[in-house]
Amino acid sequence: MITERIGIVMLGALFVALGGCTFGGGADDVDKRAVERWNFLIAHQAEKAYDYLSPGTRETQTRENYAAAMNNRPIKWTAAKFNRKECDADRCKVYIDVSYSVAMPGAGGVGKPIETTSTQSEIWVHVKDGWYFLPK
Repeated sequence: MITERIGIVMLGALFVALGGCTFGGGADDVDKRAVERWNFLIAHQAEKAYDYLSPGTRETQTRENYAAAMNNRPIKWTAAKFNRKECDADRCKVYIDVSYSVAMPGAGGVGKPIETTSTQSEIWVHVKDGWYFLPK
């Protein structure tokens, strides 16, 4: 009887400890939101990716300025795939594998683009109503 109660209490404590990133509004949401944000950037729809920025970041940068800066990058992002995350209650470090191509200079102008994939690490914070990207 006592052993069962201890087990239930320990299981409840585990759910509370892991709740920030693994249950209700956690893991699936932050994974999904990180990839959604990248998909908007890939589609040159940075004005939609803006909504994924933390509230504090949005207070310091307009949607128009953010969209112009992100949509005019010399890198062409082609795909984004969730890799992994490391979380505590209100903060996750999310790793996204981003594929991209970069046009390399060549004799007589732009040469053949080089395509590669790299893992990007991002900080996401949980604010009242969900998870938001916190730029460096």
